Amino acid sequence: MFDRLKSFLNSALADRKGVTALEYGVIAAVTVVAMGALMTTIGGNLSTLMGKVSTALGG
Repeated sequence: MFDRLKSFLNSALADRKGVTALEYGVIAAVTVVAMGALMTTIGGNLSTLMGKVSTALGG
């Protein structure tokens, strides 16, 4: 089983298209994680801001 995995990884690394696809996959994963962290932070700040606006307007 490990021989098949090793063979697959070696062939994927030898093929430049495989490496490029792997690089794009890593970039996409990092982007998704960064956007999730950003949205969590912005969402909390936006909720606080809207609460202050509501209070200021007497809501």
